[in-house]
Amino acid sequence: MDLKPANLKRYGNVARLLYKYGGSAPATHDLATPDDSRVPADPEDAARGEELAKDLEALGPTFIKLGQLLSSRGALIPVAYADALERLQDSVEPFPYEDVERIVTEELGVRISKGFESFETEPVASASLGQVHRARLRDGREVVVKVQRPNIRQRITEDLEAFDEIAKVLEKHTDLGERMDLRAVLEEFRKTIFEELDYRKEASNLERLGQNLASYQHLVVPQPVADYTTARVLTMDYIPGEKVTRVSPLTLLEVDADALIEDLFRAYLQQILIDGFFHADPHPGNVFLTSDNRIALLDLGMVARLSPRLQDTLLQMVLAIGDGRGEETADHALAMAERRNDINEKEFRSRVAAMVAEYAGKGLASLPIGKVFLDIVRVSAGAGVRMPPETAMIGKTLYNLEAVAQALAPDFDPTESIRRNSARLLRQRMLKGLSPGNLFTSALELRDFADRLPGRLNLILDAAASNRLGLRIDTGIDAPQLMIGFQKIANRITMGLVLAALIVGAAMLMQVQTSFRIFGYPGFAILCFLVAASAGIALLLHIAVQDRRDLEKKKQR
Repeated sequence: MDLKPANLKRYGNVARLLYKYGGSAPATHDLATPDDSRVPADPEDAARGEELAKDLEALGPTFIKLGQLLSSRGALIPVAYADALERLQDSVEPFPYEDVERIVTEELGVRISKGFESFETEPVASASLGQVHRARLRDGREVVVKVQRPNIRQRITEDLEAFDEIAKVLEKHTDLGERMDLRAVLEEFRKTIFEELDYRKEASNLERLGQNLASYQHLVVPQPVADYTTARVLTMDYIPGEKVTRVSPLTLLEVDADALIEDLFRAYLQQILIDGFFHADPHPGNVFLTSDNRIALLDLGMVARLSPRLQDTLLQMVLAIGDGRGEETADHALAMAERRNDINEKEFRSRVAAMVAEYAGKGLASLPIGKVFLDIVRVSAGAGVRMPPETAMIGKTLYNLEAVAQALAPDFDPTESIRRNSARLLRQRMLKGLSPGNLFTSALELRDFADRLPGRLNLILDAAASNRLGLRIDTGIDAPQLMIGFQKIANRITMGLVLAALIVGAAMLMQVQTSFRIFGYPGFAILCFLVAASAGIALLLHIAVQDRRDLEKKKQR
């Protein structure tokens, strides 16, 4: 481990957290129960979870972001802790305006007074990675400017180096570290946070999401100003409005909340199941009700991308959950999971099926699909099934959407919305497969197949005519070694039968009277028994020694 003084402090901070909260490690909740989402958390666990969130906030931005990641990875921490970390506040003291002015000038190459008509010195929001100021461009366009905190990249890099050293030690010396694959979690965290630190990527995300959702009249995505955006400064449209959690009941009477939420759910289903690119952090603080009664999606620092194969499986899984088909839900979950040697597939299937069936039994309105996704991730940890990280992100996304729906339209049924839109989703998936690019690729492959087919048929027919046509099946098994193993088994069985025959024969010879006696018993019978017993003991010793040698060789490999 790197023993630099700065790292020693970081090691100490992590050690204190592990000592303080390690007693509630994931080993205590390997398998979640179907009722986890509805049974209130133990008050003591809930209080310790809130205390953990406060401790992480006090330790700085890297710890805050790590806590937010862990909140979406419920398989790693107890349920009560995950619930507390979901509410982790990414809000810290603002940094001085002098630093804002210096960073903007360095990044844009022009003083604020020259580049902007006006620029408010007080931030409208301050988070762990940066803060936001309202401004107006020279052409009168109202914007907000997100400015990255001074030296934040260097601090996070050093924190991650220390985390990596700690993860290596835990994986090497603890069963928990190895089972949870801490370095893989840390690598996912590293990728996510460095993407957030590059504001050019967030600008690209805003543009792409805006294009994908252009057909939704009730939704708006702020667009970046390219000439005023760099790695540490992001300038984008200012959208007046307020957080959905702060909308007054009187305002809600003036809007069609059901239509807004229906559009929002349709848009996210399209992002996840059709586009393969979705806004992964739509918590109520990032969703605004605008002054013209639309929903604005803000803060696209955290996005996720899905492969077409994973999208197909997810679509089937969402529909299975919506219909309450637990067995099929488990099948689809296993289809996209990474399996380990210690997998308990039967336990996983039964718990997932029971969980989905119990939710469905309470009616569609009581079936929170986002919570089901998160519970499936929790169940998978104890069963040895490692779900893709995107699964937890989708679960948290849907869970947050349900919270937004509850704030704006308490009577809205998310599951019924998914069922209503399932036919459209299937049609869009099929049409996407018939895109010009896919059709052109298929046409090229078909032409290549047609060009090569005559020559290949000639080779097959020539081989068949000359009796050289054969079929080889490669099973991946070492056949000679397999035959040696079978011979060893056959030899042991044969020797066992011979010894058994000697013992039975000795027992029968006991009835034959003879003058040759040993210990008062017929001598030939006793000799047969002694030979069988000696050979049997020798065979058992040989088997034990040989099996031990084979085990040692296997460990060495």
